[in-house]
Amino acid sequence: MKNTFKILLKLVLFLLGLILLYVIVAYLLSKITIEKEADTKPEVEIFILTNGVHTDIVMPTTSEQMDWSQQIQFKNTQAADSTYNYIAMGWGDKGFYLETPEWSDLKASVALKAVSGLSTTAIHATYYKQMKLGNDCKSMRISKEQYQRLITYITNSFQKDASGNFIPIITDANYGKTDAFYEANGSYSIFKTCNSWTNSALKACGQKCCLWTATDSGIFSKYK
Repeated sequence: MKNTFKILLKLVLFLLGLILLYVIVAYLLSKITIEKEADTKPEVEIFILTNGVHTDIVMPTTSEQMDWSQQIQFKNTQAADSTYNYIAMGWGDKGFYLETPEWSDLKASVALKAVSGLSTTAIHATYYKQMKLGNDCKSMRISKEQYQRLITYITNSFQKDASGNFIPIITDANYGKTDAFYEANGSYSIFKTCNSWTNSALKACGQKCCLWTATDSGIFSKYK
């Protein structure tokens, strides 16, 4: 019995050590800043948005380079309103998105899959009529060339059907009347989180970001 207790104690201490190491490394990497590219033409305005935990990239619904409503159709939202000017996108664990509207709804199976990287992912797309700048929403202007890189990064995150169209997820788990979910590529894990996806999106279009971060605070600390 004593030997069993010692083994369990060592296992618990080992797991706690790994968690502590992860937290320390994540914090240190988030403090390392990747500066934005120099001499950027302010041609397209984009935003980063947070709900306090999860971050989104926000872009114009339509521009000369991309009409997002062609792939993320208004009719897939409850409002089905085509007058929205901005679209926010975030990537994350499908189980969290669809099965965990509140933290109290979190299931152990969903959490385990998310941590281990064994679950599937989704993109949450939300339309907005206007953006209100504040502590939870920051604006930046990028060049058309940089925006094209961002478009490529985001479109590559979507799963596509044989015709190249984004694949909507039919669900009643929407957060409001202007959002919808789509099948995404990749697996969520403690090393690739919703916020590290957003951070990589900023990196793809040459904007200030963290070397790596798992949290929204890591990103927003660069835009105080």
